[in-house]
Amino acid sequence: MRLDKFLSHATGASRSQVHIWLRHKRITVDGVPCTKAAQALAEQSQVWLDGELVLMPTEGYWMLHKPQGVVCANRDGQYPTVIDLLSNQVAPDNLQIAGRLDVDTTGMVLITTDGQWNHQVTAPKKHCQKIYRMQLSQSLSPDARDQLSQGIELQGEKKPCMPADLFALDDINYLLAIYEGKYHQVKRMMAAVSNHVIKLHRIAIGGVPLMNLAEGQFRSLTANEINQLANNPQKINLNELAQLL
Repeated sequence: MRLDKFLSHATGASRSQVHIWLRHKRITVDGVPCTKAAQALAEQSQVWLDGELVLMPTEGYWMLHKPQGVVCANRDGQYPTVIDLLSNQVAPDNLQIAGRLDVDTTGMVLITTDGQWNHQVTAPKKHCQKIYRMQLSQSLSPDARDQLSQGIELQGEKKPCMPADLFALDDINYLLAIYEGKYHQVKRMMAAVSNHVIKLHRIAIGGVPLMNLAEGQFRSLTANEINQLANNPQKINLNELAQLL
């Protein structure tokens, strides 16, 4: 890893700030003063800033409440990104998004620096439950509900979706739990039953709910949440969840 990248990630400082440290000879590598930002670090190299050892932080895990108009990407030329929402407080290098949402979909997004954890959370074989609150253009017919609960077929897919769980909040507002991560899955499912999603909001992943976060806010996951999502994702009963909304 380059020296400037290491320092930025380890301290949260910008690359420009790191370059200032280097110009002022505040950095040593293995006891030798260093002024080259591009210097490659060996695995066992020790980096010091003003006489204090700089250590790479442990992996980070965050829950974010994504607003509408923000994209789940590391960079975008048109829209602000979920990474932009973290970058004032979290070094943006190596951040990965575990489960994406459309630009007009709001709610819970997971972000991490741990690639292996990301894979465990998003692996299709996990069948991790994702719960959405959705507003539709019209009420779902009994036939449409049956199709969703049995596993609806989507255009372009070789296999039907896994059976979904559904709870009606009123005539056009529903809780929907799915167990896959197909592209635009919820919107495509509703289109397949001749309906249309007006609003979509993700409120839980793997038994972990989005709680006490305003739009645009984020927090670190607890140790229990990190372990649960990766190793033992749980299910939330939609009837019970509806009572809390």
